[in-house]
Amino acid sequence: MAMLLGKKVGMTRVYDEKGRLIPVTVIEAGPCAVTQVKTTESDGYNAIQLGYDDVKASRQKKPQIGHAAKANATPKRFVREYRLTEGAEPEYQLGDSVTVAVFAKTKFVDVVGTSKGKGYAGVMKRHGFGGFPASHGTERKHRAPGSISSFASNAGLGAGPKKGKRMAGHMGHCRVTTKNHSLVGIDEEKNLLIVKGAVPGPAGGYCIVRTAKRPQ
Repeated sequence: MAMLLGKKVGMTRVYDEKGRLIPVTVIEAGPCAVTQVKTTESDGYNAIQLGYDDVKASRQKKPQIGHAAKANATPKRFVREYRLTEGAEPEYQLGDSVTVAVFAKTKFVDVVGTSKGKGYAGVMKRHGFGGFPASHGTERKHRAPGSISSFASNAGLGAGPKKGKRMAGHMGHCRVTTKNHSLVGIDEEKNLLIVKGAVPGPAGGYCIVRTAKRPQ
């Protein structure tokens, strides 16, 4: 499985050979530096650690600077690792650079990102509740959640609401994985991946692109 770190550039559209319009997301992926190679002997499991997007050394702490220096690389702002299957040998060496070329033979990818934060949201926005009637007789309660009474009582386990009860609260800004995006195109010169559909997060947000685990 190939994996690459990147940044969402934004959305646009392309046309296929039949003239059909396809909405696509442009992702600037890599080049990523291999900042660490983990093995069963040294760490108990096999994994590759990648770093993306240079950051000034003055904005990093000495442990991060020293960690990147072992790979002859500059400190990275976005660092993630992916585990290899049991018994698989790492195909990269410390200090190698990984580019979009790893997806040359890939047709479908999964994209992992952080969704847009919506702040504190009510039940109508967060869960799609219908709200109270907008006609006469409802006084300043149009967007209220209604009674939670018995749905909130957790008999025998305390007086708090049951876990998972749909109520107002923090919405968005969480890890989201969208699966099986068709890989429409690759621009190796500009380090761009063009994938079909929308991916989580705002323009400029970091994301992880990997080979689809269960391609369609």
